Amino acid sequence: MSQTLTAFLSEGPAILVEIESVKGSSPREAGTFMLVSATRIWETIGGGQFEYIAIDHARAMLDGRTETDVLDIPLGPEIGQCCGGRTLLRFTKVTDVVANALMTRMRKAEDQQPAVFIFGAGHVGKALANSLSLLPLKVSVFETRREELIGVPGTVSTHLTAMPEAMVSNIPAGGAAIIVTHDHALDFMIAKEALGRDDLAYIGMIGSKTKRATFANWVAREGHVGTLDNLVLPIGGTLVKDKRPAIIAALVTSEVLHAIQRFAARAQVQSGSALR
Repeated sequence: MSQTLTAFLSEGPAILVEIESVKGSSPREAGTFMLVSATRIWETIGGGQFEYIAIDHARAMLDGRTETDVLDIPLGPEIGQCCGGRTLLRFTKVTDVVANALMTRMRKAEDQQPAVFIFGAGHVGKALANSLSLLPLKVSVFETRREELIGVPGTVSTHLTAMPEAMVSNIPAGGAAIIVTHDHALDFMIAKEALGRDDLAYIGMIGSKTKRATFANWVAREGHVGTLDNLVLPIGGTLVKDKRPAIIAALVTSEVLHAIQRFAARAQVQSGSALR
């Protein structure tokens, strides 16, 4: 995302529009920002009439028609919205100092994004990479077959490795492991390594109830001590009976987002308890 920000800022003058504070219900939270140039916008502060007002005001600043740098906007019938809250917007001309601060902010946000490791770049792996690459996540794909890495989105990190199971230890705490390789035995080895950790938000493997039972027997023979409760197998749930890769990817993307959010919430509660 920082690369697209750099490209936008290189095109000419722009105004930074930032939500400074929120009272009541609002489309986005305080700290959300967008950039407005004479012809384009980058990102969004919530859309609708609220955003149109912000864009018009930013372009009036660019044209020198106003110097007002704050708008207090009611999100109600007055502007054709029904959120019911109020939002204070701050407008800032983008100077070199502002641009550098934005870049630092974006890089910091990217560094803090949860990591998702996809093991396998077959049909489902590629569909997952495409789906997850659109989200604020650091996505990596690991494959044993070089040719399968062709076609993975350019924003996704790709890794050719003979031992993908050894990469599990590199998943940052709070991250996710999605196991969709072409080989059941390889799936099992990767999952065994992942289940040996207690700091991952999500561990999921493609398969069925039969594969889960087979895996349970396998890990028991391998001497695994512990529960398989942390393993999602099959991934994608059972409510939607559709095994097309894109459908599986959409369902798993939802699972992963929920799991990461739950993990982060638990970590925040535990952190708060430790401080008391």
